[in-house]
Amino acid sequence: MASCCARHKCSKGVTCQAAHGQLNYCYCSAAAGHGQCFEAGAPERYVGILERTMPIVMIRDPELIKLITVKDFDHFVDHREFFGEDVFNKVTEEVDVDDLMRRYANDVIASTAFGIEVNSVVDKTNEFYETGQKLSNFSVWMRIKILITHAFPALAKKLKLQAFSEKTTNFFRGLVKNTMEYREQNKVERPDMIQLLMQAAKEWNPDELVGQAFIFFMAGFETSASVLVMTVHELSLNPEVQATLYEEIKQFGDVKKALIYDILQNMKYLDMVINETFRKWSPAIIMDRVCLKPYDLPPSRPGANPYTVEPGQVVYNMVNCIHMDEKYYPEPHRFDPERFSEENKNNIKPFTFMPFGMGPRNCIGARFALLEVKVLLYHLILNFEILKCQRTSEPLRLQPTDFQIKALGGTWVKLRKRY
Repeated sequence: MASCCARHKCSKGVTCQAAHGQLNYCYCSAAAGHGQCFEAGAPERYVGILERTMPIVMIRDPELIKLITVKDFDHFVDHREFFGEDVFNKVTEEVDVDDLMRRYANDVIASTAFGIEVNSVVDKTNEFYETGQKLSNFSVWMRIKILITHAFPALAKKLKLQAFSEKTTNFFRGLVKNTMEYREQNKVERPDMIQLLMQAAKEWNPDELVGQAFIFFMAGFETSASVLVMTVHELSLNPEVQATLYEEIKQFGDVKKALIYDILQNMKYLDMVINETFRKWSPAIIMDRVCLKPYDLPPSRPGANPYTVEPGQVVYNMVNCIHMDEKYYPEPHRFDPERFSEENKNNIKPFTFMPFGMGPRNCIGARFALLEVKVLLYHLILNFEILKCQRTSEPLRLQPTDFQIKALGGTWVKLRKRY
């Protein structure tokens, strides 16, 4: 199987001998490199890339993704280790949507996961929000530690490298511990993640309990915030889509009545808009899997040899690149919710839309994230019209960062009250 080096100006390829056939690798430095290698690898079903010093098998074919994530899941059970005022008060002025939505997502996680009430729009420097920002905005030193951990795991283990500061981890540890103790002593019950962790306390040690809450925060905060920001940005650039969405919401909405779950479930166009945002701006660039048992990949193209993925080797099932492949989505850079209409969604090829992953290791928080996004968009569109302003970036392009989905130049809009 040829590497993408044969078709693209990457760094010099490195040949790696395998049990069956030969796999060539090319260097891939970041998310942009993944996309270049994905495109240059056509028509191969998979290609080899080097991420820093680690050889990765990049899966380009949805049928192989289906095998790896579902049918032959037992070969690829694990992910890679990462590390052992009211929201709508700002009306006529330009609104920093990125900042606003991240504060909203922060407060939702604070309430549903940790059982604490904060208002990060009013109290802009509360400790929970400030600590969360330190987690999601990776410093240079944090990035270096992550690089060392991925490229030289044995060295990182020997040096006892930790991604996050002791102050940050102690904050979450104390938060979980103190909340659980208070509830036990005062017989308090609340429908949130802390309550679920208390029920599992007999099976997990304290550090494992804190770890679960920590992961919930990391996974839930950034995904929901990013999707909300990019949806609002797209609606400002596509007023006809926003008008159609408003007409649907207006049919169900009544500002004098409480929003109920069944209403959200019946909003088909809202689903279409959110799905199109997930397709075009998926927070998940890849689905990584670590091989546990030798696995034979079929030939990457007619006439090529099969390739054996050995235990410990990492496989990247590409998500964003497939979402933006014109072979599966014509005019992929156009924001078109109609792709997911009742008439068209059956035309979407299986395993070409994977915003929450696929198979037994998909995202367990998918329903929670969707509900969080829908509730905010429902109230926002019902009450306000989203307008472009001088600072709204068009066309919409991504800021070149490694860990967050953000618009280049930020997401700024105007909100005009409908009533």
